[in-house]
Amino acid sequence: MKAKYISYQDTHSFSKLVLDYVNDVDFLKSFYSYRPDLNGLKQAFEDHQFLGDRKILVQALKKQYLGIEANKAVNANIDLLLDQNTFTVTTGHQLNLFTGPLYFIYKIVTTINLALELKIAYPEKNFVPIYWMATEDHDFEEINHVNVDEKNISWIQQTNGATGRLSTKTVAAAVQAYKGYLGISKNGKKLGKLVERAYLENDNLADATRVLVNSLFEQYGLVIVNADDASLKAQFANIIKSDIIEQHSARLTEKTSKTLEENGYKTQVNGRDINFFYLKDNLRERIIKEGDLYTVNRTEIKFTETQLLTEIDTYPERFSPNVIMRPLYQEVILPNIAYIGGGAEVAYWMQLKANFDYYKVSFPVLLLRNSALVIDKRSFSNLLKLGFNFEDIFLSTADLQEKWITANSDAALSLADEKANIQSVFDKIKLNAFKIDKTLEVSADAVLTKTEKLLEKLEKKFFKAEKRNHEVSINQIENLKKRLFPNGTLQERVLNLAPMYVEYGDDFISSLVENFEPLGGDFTLILA
Repeated sequence: MKAKYISYQDTHSFSKLVLDYVNDVDFLKSFYSYRPDLNGLKQAFEDHQFLGDRKILVQALKKQYLGIEANKAVNANIDLLLDQNTFTVTTGHQLNLFTGPLYFIYKIVTTINLALELKIAYPEKNFVPIYWMATEDHDFEEINHVNVDEKNISWIQQTNGATGRLSTKTVAAAVQAYKGYLGISKNGKKLGKLVERAYLENDNLADATRVLVNSLFEQYGLVIVNADDASLKAQFANIIKSDIIEQHSARLTEKTSKTLEENGYKTQVNGRDINFFYLKDNLRERIIKEGDLYTVNRTEIKFTETQLLTEIDTYPERFSPNVIMRPLYQEVILPNIAYIGGGAEVAYWMQLKANFDYYKVSFPVLLLRNSALVIDKRSFSNLLKLGFNFEDIFLSTADLQEKWITANSDAALSLADEKANIQSVFDKIKLNAFKIDKTLEVSADAVLTKTEKLLEKLEKKFFKAEKRNHEVSINQIENLKKRLFPNGTLQERVLNLAPMYVEYGDDFISSLVENFEPLGGDFTLILA
């Protein structure tokens, strides 16, 4: 597989904030600490103040890896976390069924490659790639399905608690459906076995996800963290208490969000007065202050302030951060210098900078994950035959068809010259009308507008007729877009790993590792 690179701007798929961040727009500089480049990363690890406990982190990770015969690269990286010269680079994601959309894979590869690139640049330091499992999320409907070639495979289950704790007893039907899609090829059978072992031999979704992701990436030393852990939460307890009682994050996030919105940027998350949930098995509900009491939404659980503080000290694992506080928790317990996320994640992290500053927690380098489009041989061949360049394929189907017709039609499809001539004629008519009666100029303008609209309709009819004359090429363009942009959106947001693994096997991931450039600042095209 080979790679080509184009600018994010040319894909027409990223927000104004993301493009401005990549292009180093001055206004955004107060919303992050360091630029996403080698110099920024160097400054990040030189300035970093780690608030957590490395021994507790390593003990928790080793406990989580019990029962997994992890690659020596993984075990070595866990041990390296005891070293003061070791830093992490992290990505986080939900526990999507069978890894979910392709961009999950891309996030992890970007993280692995950044750790490798940093080690090469700064060999005296160590850099460990981390996948932070979002085990405490409770929106099961977001993660219980996967798309494989327009077929949707779902896991039917009722739950109200943290998805990481969800039992895998009912997942067998989804596993069999997935294996049915994978088929009996060598690659299909291999991935099928990995999925079966992960989901049918582990008791909960967190363990199943760890086993599957580890089997795909362990050779690269990826370390997988489940932060739903009492020993890790205990290190965050003081901030939990302070933020619930004094509600700093709500005030700070609201102020930052308002500033961003006033300057034309769309914000991604909205905070609450209290940005923590109360967490037990089959329960994850918001904590709400009602009068002098702290209540757990939709339950009878209530605490006075003194009782709440005691509960946090005694059972810190029962307090689950929401999207506003989770990044802060991550940066407290990990010696982390970079966070790799998609466009929406980069945007919402910028809403949190003031909160980090308040709690004196180091804010990491924000790095936009690598995005990619895999172009199969058939699509690449069609692209060349139709005469399009790589930037063209990000145009809409209608725009691509119009561009092809304009380039390949012998007929004069544009009436631009005729419109200019008519404009000239009407200028004379308006001048003559004005001399006769000043009010007639308005009538002349109205006739001109009507005439221009009629000519535009005529142009569209020309294009429709010419499309019929070139039906084969027009259909090829439509089919090309459907293959490369399923459901009309970026391939990585819809397709699962399955079709790529069936077609290319382990070479698919190794090719991503070979071609992704985490500091390159461009969109990646993978030519299969």
